[in-house]
Amino acid sequence: MTDQDFHRIKRLPPYVFAEVNAMKAVARARGEDIIDLGMGNPDGPPPKHVIEKLTEAAQNPRSHGYSTSRGIPGLRRAQAAYYQRRFGVELDPESELVVTIGSKEGLANLAQAITSPGDIILVPNPSYPIHMFGFIIAGAAIRSLPITPGTDFMDVLERAVRHSVPKPTALVLNYPSNPTAEVVDLDFYRPIVKFCREHGIWILSDLAYAEIYFDTAPPPSILAIPEARDIAVEFTSLSKTYSMAGWRIGFAAGNKRLIAALARVKSYVDYGAFTPLQVAATAAINGPQDFVDEMRARYRLRRDTLVEGLRAAGWPVEKPEASMFVWAPIPEPFARGGSLAFSKLLLEEAGVAVAPGIGFGEYGDGHVRIALVENHQRIRQACKAIKTFLSRRRNDPQPASLRVDTLKAVS
Repeated sequence: MTDQDFHRIKRLPPYVFAEVNAMKAVARARGEDIIDLGMGNPDGPPPKHVIEKLTEAAQNPRSHGYSTSRGIPGLRRAQAAYYQRRFGVELDPESELVVTIGSKEGLANLAQAITSPGDIILVPNPSYPIHMFGFIIAGAAIRSLPITPGTDFMDVLERAVRHSVPKPTALVLNYPSNPTAEVVDLDFYRPIVKFCREHGIWILSDLAYAEIYFDTAPPPSILAIPEARDIAVEFTSLSKTYSMAGWRIGFAAGNKRLIAALARVKSYVDYGAFTPLQVAATAAINGPQDFVDEMRARYRLRRDTLVEGLRAAGWPVEKPEASMFVWAPIPEPFARGGSLAFSKLLLEEAGVAVAPGIGFGEYGDGHVRIALVENHQRIRQACKAIKTFLSRRRNDPQPASLRVDTLKAVS
């Protein structure tokens, strides 16, 4: 008997990113210097005062027991105050907010709460994997919305609903987008909210990159549209804003019925994040925000360094207006081999790891996602290596035979 005998496991495809990760591990074991721009993992620590608050709270002998699955009241109040300051949205911290163990946990547990077997969920393609697979694990059927440059979202949405049987249960949105870095304004959300209210479709909005923006207005919350409170819940996180990815502190906010459903499921499956983490997270939200401004400036510098370096290497890419990613079309003539083959080749011959677009859905296969998670000197080094690789491979784009030990590690 293997894990493939389990029903839910059988519905999950092989993890595409694992192939690149396996190659990366083998290369590093050989002593090679790999510049890892694959995972969106912040490379710096959280603000100093937040770490100090964690230390202080952890020294309290009463702080080591079970916490509360909904999140401590002070943290929920802090997030409600953030929504008021940032978006002009008033939230009741008792009925419209839940602290999650990162936004992935919140999305997955809400999927469990609201999904019946066979329900149809609308998910943009490409999109972050949990948006699709959280619902697949819960037993839903996914209808992909192909979102490519120039796509009219409402046209795609209306067509999907018209041709779905049964009627879709929920729609997932994610702006600024991971992986594409696309940004939208409130005018984008308004017709979607109106349409979904008319058709009884829940909206789950992932706003994890709300504070990483550069050449655009601050990304809005869908909850700033009053009618959205009838059907929408929004997920945010401290992971990228305060470099607290490993802390696993996130939030769900919005529709009271959805929040209550999520809280009910969480009450059965977890006791919430470690209380000192929540106390320190409260200090992050309520404290000085200089760190956020510095974080934004740091990612801007890295973005500019990467985009200018790739363009100089003969790889034309667009500057993202938000997020910590560059969504780069695979340069010709490498595109024919697809994003996984190109990512492997880039790692093997340039020593640079990126995320293959196919990992975000079939409509992402013409791109790779490049994360801004190394300092700008290392990014400049990566661009030089990529330039050498492209120059050497321009007339011979087919992947060379990878080393035998690499192939064994990946297989």
